Amino acid sequence: MRKLSMDELGRISADEFRRAEKFPVIAVLDNIRSMHNVGSIFRSADSFLIEKIILTGYTPIPPHREINKTALGATETVEWKYEENALSYLAELKSAGYDILAVEQAVSSFPPQEIHNKNLDKVVLIFGNEVEGVQQDILNICDGIIEIPQKGTKHSLNVSVAAGIILWEFFRYFAGRSN
Repeated sequence: MRKLSMDELGRISADEFRRAEKFPVIAVLDNIRSMHNVGSIFRSADSFLIEKIILTGYTPIPPHREINKTALGATETVEWKYEENALSYLAELKSAGYDILAVEQAVSSFPPQEIHNKNLDKVVLIFGNEVEGVQQDILNICDGIIEIPQKGTKHSLNVSVAAGIILWEFFRYFAGRSN
């Protein structure tokens, strides 16, 4: 086996990324406190061609050195904006035809692989605070809740790791539908 060179990876430029058709996924980062987590989620969003990121509550916003450390330029490619009130913005997205899904441990949740059995056209994925998770008032307006199955002692994942897993699953879902 041989490691691929940078030229062999076929990566697109930042301009090509901006022009590329995105998958209809919006990630809402609500009250995320760690700049490293925010940057990491930007990087995953770039990797999986999602539509945009919405930063809400006290989630830190670019530009910031600590966000850039993990984003590696993704804050310049992924469309993003700040919305102070997550609930009112989510209501707008719901009116625009988006399915609102939280990533949380909750009653009536479903595992990520079950999205492949659903008919989803446009999706908002809500990722909550590292300690408190997604706020209950936000869960109350969701169309569904995705829970990543876990068997270890911690029963929680870092929010940026959870976002990577879920964004990958939606990348697979939408890429499979476009074939």
